[in-house]
Amino acid sequence: MKYILMMNTMKADCEGFPGWTKEDIRTHIAFMKELNSGLRAAGELAAAEGLSWPDQAKLVRAGKDGKPITDGVFPEGKEFLAGFWIVDVESAERAYEIAARASAAPGPHGPLNMPIEVRQVMSGPPEEYVA
Repeated sequence: MKYILMMNTMKADCEGFPGWTKEDIRTHIAFMKELNSGLRAAGELAAAEGLSWPDQAKLVRAGKDGKPITDGVFPEGKEFLAGFWIVDVESAERAYEIAARASAAPGPHGPLNMPIEVRQVMSGPPEEYVA
């Protein structure tokens, strides 16, 4: 089963790693690389990506002519999606174990314990809705 693990973080704590030393940032990045490497070696990693900072985000909608209409940036938002993993594992419990490990990534004062949202990736719509 595939699950997406979404790393959500507070803007105030994470924009550009404010207050983090270079060593804190290096330690954090090394942890993430090791996590991904281990998941890849176990055959559980389908994808993992970090995302750009929220000040580069735009919401896009189709206009009446189908052309994109952009809106944003929204600085009032409290949280943002910092990155994600898509894992292919045997059970939800294994996805939760991976999420807990990612949550405990090191920060300047110990483990960050950041929230990781876990949702199953559906292979398609429920059968009763397919014509």
